[in-house]
Amino acid sequence: MEFLLLVVGLLFGTVLIVGVGERIRLPYPILMLVFSALAASLPFVPNVHIDPELILPLFLPPLLFAAAQRSSWSVFRLRWRSLVLLAVLLVAATVAAVAAVTWWLVPAVGLPLALALGAIVAPPDPVAVEAIAGKVSMQRRLLTVLQTEGLFNDAMAIVIFQAAVSATVSHGRVGWSVVPQFLVGAAGAALLGFAMAWVVGALTRFVPDLVARSAASLVAPYAVYLLAEVVHCSGVVAVVVTAVELGRRARPQDSGERLTRSAFWDVLELLTTGVAFGLVGIEMRSVVEAEGANLLTFVPGIAGICATAVAVRFVWMYAMYWIGGAERREKTPGSLREVVVLTWCGMRGLATLALALALPTTLADGSPTPGRNFAVAAAASVLVVTLVLPGLTLPWLMRMLHLPDDRAAEQRAQRALARRAERVALEALRTSPAAQKLPEGRRRALARRMSSLHTILQADYAEDPEKMRRIQAVLAAMERAQRDALAAARREMLAARNEPGNDPELVDRVLRRLDLRTVTLDR
Repeated sequence: MEFLLLVVGLLFGTVLIVGVGERIRLPYPILMLVFSALAASLPFVPNVHIDPELILPLFLPPLLFAAAQRSSWSVFRLRWRSLVLLAVLLVAATVAAVAAVTWWLVPAVGLPLALALGAIVAPPDPVAVEAIAGKVSMQRRLLTVLQTEGLFNDAMAIVIFQAAVSATVSHGRVGWSVVPQFLVGAAGAALLGFAMAWVVGALTRFVPDLVARSAASLVAPYAVYLLAEVVHCSGVVAVVVTAVELGRRARPQDSGERLTRSAFWDVLELLTTGVAFGLVGIEMRSVVEAEGANLLTFVPGIAGICATAVAVRFVWMYAMYWIGGAERREKTPGSLREVVVLTWCGMRGLATLALALALPTTLADGSPTPGRNFAVAAAASVLVVTLVLPGLTLPWLMRMLHLPDDRAAEQRAQRALARRAERVALEALRTSPAAQKLPEGRRRALARRMSSLHTILQADYAEDPEKMRRIQAVLAAMERAQRDALAAARREMLAARNEPGNDPELVDRVLRRLDLRTVTLDR
C-alpha cells in the first residue's frame, strides 16, 4: 500500500511540477528528481524501495517506444554513421576509459566490476535527452543526433554489463565474446520487433474500436521487451524496431487512430517520465543512507570517474568535429559550440540507476561483492553530474553560445510539406468519381476548402518581414474570431449537458466535434 500511495503522490507531483517548470522555464524531469530527493529526506516520508529488476521493464519500454515513434527508418539510414559512432563505439570507449580509471584509483574494485561500472555510466539516457534537450531551442539536426544515439546505446551497455556481472560473480573474465553476443542479440531483437509490428498491425486491422487499437500500442512495447529478454536478445532494440516499423506501416485511413493514440501517448509519456525521475530521486536517498560515512572516502575515485565520463564524450565529439562530422550531407558537430552542446547533453538517467542497483550484493560463494558500495555511489554521482547540472543549465548554455536558430528553416520545410499535401489532395479531388457527381457549386466549395492551407501558406515572405507580419496579424485575428465562436458553442453544449431531457452522450458527441474543430485551427 505504501508503494501505491507513493506512485499516486508522484503522479500528482508530476502534474504540479510540470506547471512549475513552465513558469520558471526549467525542465520538469530535473525538477521532479530534485524535489522527490528532497521530499524523501523528510522524516515522515516512508522509505519505500522498488525492486531494481523492475525499474527497466516497467519504465523503459513505454518511454523508448514514445521516443522511437518520432523517428523513422529514413532517419536511421541518414544517420547510420552517428548511430555506430555514438551508440556503439562511444559507449565501448567510455566503458574502457571508466574501467581503467576505476581500476587505477580504486584497486579494491576488480576489473570485471570496473567494467560493469563503466557499462552503467556509459550510455546517455534516451528518456532524459528527449525530455530535456527536446524542450530547448535546439537545432533539429543536433536533436536528431541525440535522439538516434539515445535509442540504441542502452543495448550495447546492457550486454557489457551482463557479461561483466557474470564474470564478477564467478571470478571469471570478460572476453571478446560480448561482441558477437551483442550482434546476435541485436539481430534477434530486430526480427522480434518486425514480428511484433506485424502482429499489432494485423490486430488493429481486425479490431474496429479506436481505444482498443490505441491500447495495443501500449501492450506492444512491454510484450516485445519481455519476450526479447526471455530469449536473451536486446529488449531495447526490439522496442525501437517495433515503434519505427509501426510508423512505417501506418495507413492513410487511420487518422482517427492517430489522433487518439497521439493524445494517449502524450499523457502516458508525461506521467511515466515524471514517476520514473521521481523514483530516481527517491532511490538516491537510499544510496546516501546505505553508504553514509563511506561517501567521503569515495570522493577521489568518484571525482575521477565523473571527470572521465564527461571528458571522453568531449574528446569523442571533438574528434568527430575534427574529421568533418559523422554525416556526409551535413556536418555534425559543425562547430566547437556544437561540440560543447552535444557533450553537455550526454545525460545519464534511468538506465544508469537501475543497472547500478541491480549489481549483485554477493558472489557465487556467498561472500559480499567487493567494491559494490563504491560502484553504486559512483553511478549515482555520475547521474547527478551529467543529468541534474546540465538539465538545469542547458537553457542558459544555449543562450550563452548563441547557436543559430533553425526555426525559420523548419517553418519553410513545414510549409513545403503542406503545399505538397495540398497538391495531392486537389489532384485526388479532380479525379474523384464521388466529386464528379456533386453539383458544380459544391465541387467549387470543396476545392476551396482543400485549398485553405495553400491560401494561408501560399508563399514564403521571409524576404519581406513587413508583409509577413501583416499576414500573421490577419491570421491571428481570424483565429481569435474562430476560437471565440467555437468557445461560445462549447459553452452552450456544456450548459445543455446539465439540462434535463438532454442525453449527455449525444451532447458529448457534439462537444467532441467542436473540440476537434478547435484543436485543428490553422496556425
